[in-house]
Amino acid sequence: MTTHLYFARKFFWMLLSIFAVFFVLTILLDMMEQLRKFDVEQVGFYRVIGLTFLRAPQGLYQLLPLIVILATVALFIGLARTSELVVVRAAGRSAIVAVISPMVLALLVGVAAVTIINPLVAKTSVEYDKQSDALRNNGGNALSLSDEGIWLRQGGPEGHAVIHAERTNADASKFINLSIITYRENGGPQSRIQADTAELRDDGWALTNARVWSLNRGVSEGTAAHHHDTLTLPSNLTPDRIRDRFGSPSAISVWQLPKFIQELDEAGFSSRRHTVWLHMELAQPLFLMAMVLVGAAFTMRHTRFGNTGIAVLFAILIGFSLYFIRNFAQILGENGQIPVLLAAWAPPVASVLLALGLLLHMEDG
Repeated sequence: MTTHLYFARKFFWMLLSIFAVFFVLTILLDMMEQLRKFDVEQVGFYRVIGLTFLRAPQGLYQLLPLIVILATVALFIGLARTSELVVVRAAGRSAIVAVISPMVLALLVGVAAVTIINPLVAKTSVEYDKQSDALRNNGGNALSLSDEGIWLRQGGPEGHAVIHAERTNADASKFINLSIITYRENGGPQSRIQADTAELRDDGWALTNARVWSLNRGVSEGTAAHHHDTLTLPSNLTPDRIRDRFGSPSAISVWQLPKFIQELDEAGFSSRRHTVWLHMELAQPLFLMAMVLVGAAFTMRHTRFGNTGIAVLFAILIGFSLYFIRNFAQILGENGQIPVLLAAWAPPVASVLLALGLLLHMEDG
């Protein structure tokens, strides 16, 4: 047990050190990106700093597998140079014992990342998108999904409108039971529109069986409605923009994803992308374990054998290859080319089995 705790402690501090390095690099690089996007004289430097720190967690979360494999490589290169693995072997135990505690720690880090860090990343991502949209578009367009249906907000030079629909089709081009409240530029309500169906085209909303109430003098009366068989309402929204307004699934906490997926299905949207992401997150701890095994398989040899640099290069290249395969499987799953469970769980499981076989071959022949 003492040996396991010793290796776990060294791996933990190595993980923190590399995480700190990537944190500083991420902050510096993202700050340059924010300075390029926004005018500092208009926005303010402190606002740019705030946006940078809001975006940093998302970037670091995506780099977590790379951080784990680099920490593993650094750990076992250090153990090989100090001959600590030789001592373990001389004590009559396989050096694979040194891999168990980092592997378990990586599993715990993965669980903590999914259950604790993921909600934090989702919260900061949403806040970043909200603030950056407010600075760039003055809060022009927005979308939300709830049990009552779909809520949209569109902006324009002549005012804005709040839109509610019971449901839509999968590509967000046709809406059922649409209700629109238009507002003047000064913020006062202008009209209320109710339509049985609405189709979103390039020139705006094409409403069918629409009824329009004027709100210039307060609450509308049913008898004051003007009926239109077809009515066109200008809009800067498009189906692509509406779908994009759902944002990346990473902007939704893993705890809230199951309910959000259910609401997507009830509203008529395709939830496949979010379902794949949910299972990818659940499989994240297993994939981090695979990164530890890959890093250990190439760097556990003693430095006297030479070719340490090549071994490190192979470990990182294989880690990147597994990461690429995992992302490729995610894309195939989102497009419906392969089943969701296969897309999310096959790469981590295959990576663990491949790395474990490689480690046993390297260590015990």
